[in-house]
Amino acid sequence: MIVGVPTEIKPDEYRVALLPVGAEELTRHGHRVLIQSGAGIGSGIPDELYAENGAEIVTTADEIFAQADLVIKVKEPLPAEWPKLRAGQILLTYFHFAANEELTRAVLSTGITAVAYETLRGAQGNLPCLTPMSEVAGRMSIQQGAKYLERPQEGRGILLGGVPGVPPADIVIFGGGVVGKNAAQIAAGFQADVSILDINVDRLRYLEDIMPANVNTLFSDRHTVREQLMKADLLIGAVLIEGARAPVLVKEEDLKLMKPGAVIIDVAVDQGGCVETARPTTHSDPTYIVNDVVHYCVANMPGAVGRTSTYALCNVTFPYALRIANHGLRAACAADPGLAHAVNMSAGKLTNRAVAETFGLAYEEYLPGT
Repeated sequence: MIVGVPTEIKPDEYRVALLPVGAEELTRHGHRVLIQSGAGIGSGIPDELYAENGAEIVTTADEIFAQADLVIKVKEPLPAEWPKLRAGQILLTYFHFAANEELTRAVLSTGITAVAYETLRGAQGNLPCLTPMSEVAGRMSIQQGAKYLERPQEGRGILLGGVPGVPPADIVIFGGGVVGKNAAQIAAGFQADVSILDINVDRLRYLEDIMPANVNTLFSDRHTVREQLMKADLLIGAVLIEGARAPVLVKEEDLKLMKPGAVIIDVAVDQGGCVETARPTTHSDPTYIVNDVVHYCVANMPGAVGRTSTYALCNVTFPYALRIANHGLRAACAADPGLAHAVNMSAGKLTNRAVAETFGLAYEEYLPGT
């Protein structure tokens, strides 16, 4: 195959979808690798390292999309990239279709095969390609929350851990998955008072066992949500429904329950957000205020720590890319049902049921053996 890696063009996105070792492995297996010049700079990887490992450096994204059978990216294609997509081409990236109907319809119309990292399932039914970026985002959420609670950032002027004689911040986390767990671990290290809400009691029991004494677990229902909103200095939205839009747990009128200067970090914004007032922002302009509550809703949080995120991402995504290149997508999916589950679109057909239901579109099961 010809495998292409374009430079990411989403604002403030510094990750790249392939490491130099990946270029070496692909070329060693007989594939051509095209890297757009500068694609790795945001992660500290110069063109020369790719070239030394067998990749061909090309100047423009047009060259990548025109030649590549398999295009590997980090983030969803933006409108400027939609016309470049070709029927029969495979695009491997994060799509988050359920949060964006325009993107869904546009990519569907191109006839490409869309393989989404976020719905790829591992052998244990986990989401291996989503996990590392969720770990990064969960840890970053506390880092960013600490900053935006500072008064110059319009926050309440609170130090997460407090000091002797002054209480620490109250941090409330909606969702006890990978994002929530990592957020709680970092928040606990800051000596804040932490509460994690989830609807899975078994997950809450697990979190209770592994977390320190300053982390409490609570079953999530409407009353508990409202109670926690009243006490929260920092709210982390970490709710995930695989492939579907995130459920809205905080309505706009609920913001009146929160303290002026409280901060919301809605990590779920790339799946539509679990706060009704959440809308995607960028690292260059990350926050806005609604009802005196600071909202931080950057949709590509891990992009800010490009080097860490690139290595963490490629560690888990590259084996799938290599398998697709070596065996072809259908054969690779036939051997791995979890990879088949990542195929959200194929030849103009929508093959992700949750996305189809979200937008009222026709669904067709992806059958790799046919």
